[in-house]
Amino acid sequence: MAFLNSRFFKVYLLPGFIFQSVLIAGGYGTGRELVEFFTQFGPLGGLLGMLLTTLIWIIIISITYEFARLFRVYDYRTFFKKLIGPGWPVFEVLYILLLLLVLAVLGSAAGEILQTHFNIPYTVGMISMIVIVGILNFFGREFVAKALAYWSIFLYAVFIIYFIAALSKFGGNISLSLGQGEILSGWVLGGCRYAWYCVACVPAILFSIRSIETRREAITAGIIAPIIGMIPGILFHLTFIGYYPDIVGQQLPAFWMLNALGIAPLLGVYIIVLFGTFIETGAGFIQGVIERVDAFLEETKGTTLSKPLRGIIGAGSIIFAVILGTFGIIALIGKGYGTISWGFLVVYVIPIITYGVYKIKQNKEHESSVTSFK
Repeated sequence: MAFLNSRFFKVYLLPGFIFQSVLIAGGYGTGRELVEFFTQFGPLGGLLGMLLTTLIWIIIISITYEFARLFRVYDYRTFFKKLIGPGWPVFEVLYILLLLLVLAVLGSAAGEILQTHFNIPYTVGMISMIVIVGILNFFGREFVAKALAYWSIFLYAVFIIYFIAALSKFGGNISLSLGQGEILSGWVLGGCRYAWYCVACVPAILFSIRSIETRREAITAGIIAPIIGMIPGILFHLTFIGYYPDIVGQQLPAFWMLNALGIAPLLGVYIIVLFGTFIETGAGFIQGVIERVDAFLEETKGTTLSKPLRGIIGAGSIIFAVILGTFGIIALIGKGYGTISWGFLVVYVIPIITYGVYKIKQNKEHESSVTSFK
């Protein structure tokens, strides 16, 4: 417990765990996303795509952390006002669309799992998500951050157990698939698109880097976060290729693989973990909106949202998932995520690696000249 409250944890690990928490359910909790962007390009092609994604993340997140630290901008509205000026509302529109798409995916997956395997009505599952997400956001930033970090640690433990179990049962198939070294065309674009749309959540979770004080800390945290975020995805992909190419056509590949393992307790624990990731991803995305609203209110009225309003925003956002989730997981991911990724490339990725770097360098030169003058 002391370690989780230490400055080392808050500076170097907490941003990574929160990034992974927000990424996990919409990024690879069901496994469908990994198949869409990586596994379908072959066992080795998928790994190459993941390595490319991780490299892109390291570059973008490191620059983003330093930009936010330097200019003290910890919500996406003030961040993008500083980065792209009057064009900042474009990111907000894309972010809200991504938020709704992610919540829709979570709602669809949760409903299918609860109905099929626990005979729990879809509405009961949705009401549970609405209430819990509302409670998390009600208690605010610190509570959300701690909840996401703790659940991520538990999630890692489950992923490691799952990987060991899968390796012991499908290890031969996995080795055979990797040995064939299949690389299908499209892995570069798949890795880039996945990186662009997933990294879009970073400006919304900048509340997690308030403890960072130096450039070295910002860059180090920016390297660690992508690694923490991608490791579970790599473990999933490695197990998926034990059933490649059949796994490509599965609606919920991760759940299908757990069924194939035939370990009932592990399946039960994973379902609990998966439902928890739906909640933490939803809460993390919504906290980004709350941070944006709080910053605006503090700037214009000198106040922030009340706890009840935070809870209402959190609960209300999930309701959209009930509506959008009826379109189906594969359609939402294949069409919605793919299209939106190009938008984030234009309004976030390109500006932060060009103008963002220029502003950071300019500010550093200004600080140096002021120091010399003194």
